Amino acid sequence: MKISSPKRPRTYSRLTKEALELLGKQVRLARKQRRMSEADLAARVGIARSTLQLIEKGDPKVEIGLAFEAATLAGVSLFVPEASTLAPQSERLNDKLALLPKSIRRLSKEVDDDF
Repeated sequence: MKISSPKRPRTYSRLTKEALELLGKQVRLARKQRRMSEADLAARVGIARSTLQLIEKGDPKVEIGLAFEAATLAGVSLFVPEASTLAPQSERLNDKLALLPKSIRRLSKEVDDDF
């Protein structure tokens, strides 16, 4: 018989919570400025109205892709003021990532550099 331990609630940093709340408020503001109802935006994103309400409240359990899609469809800028600048920025990051090791491993033992 499998004994399950009680799940601890996931905790998030204050910065994470504030960023999610900010994004949610931006989605709500953009939606209202475009005179879209919750039901209209939810239908465009392909989610339930209750999920959109969670996004607008900044709930951290909503999939990031859904939150970004709602933001995009409501007209919220993500990371850059213009969407056309996102691809070049991504390419620059790919170049930087190519210079770094593909994987990072923990050192199995402490390095003794005392000579």
